[in-house]
Amino acid sequence: MAEPLSAQRPVPIAESELYFLIARYLSAGSCWRAAQVLVPELAQCQLLPKGLDWESNQHNRSYEELVLPSKDVAPDHVLQICQRIGPMLDEEITAGISRVASLFGAGRQSLLLTAKGNLI
Repeated sequence: MAEPLSAQRPVPIAESELYFLIARYLSAGSCWRAAQVLVPELAQCQLLPKGLDWESNQHNRSYEELVLPSKDVAPDHVLQICQRIGPMLDEEITAGISRVASLFGAGRQSLLLTAKGNLI
């Protein structure tokens, strides 16, 4: 069996939080079976956000351990974030066509476009 990804490199907090939010989104929707596959994989690969004990030692947390204290994080939290990205970027960057409501934009319609017109 391959070594867990996190044993090979540290997982940035934004990446581990994104994995958690994706699993949370899938678990409450039509693809709940995908979440049943994803959650054990995230645990095995140690990709979920770590916890700290009272001595500030890091430890792995399970998906369930993350859901309990995150009651204010709705299952569709990642969707809400995605829906806010476009309008926020429209204010900052002048795109070819404003308010294109798609995450799939490419070229001048890409959400990865910087204020200078370059792609990240």
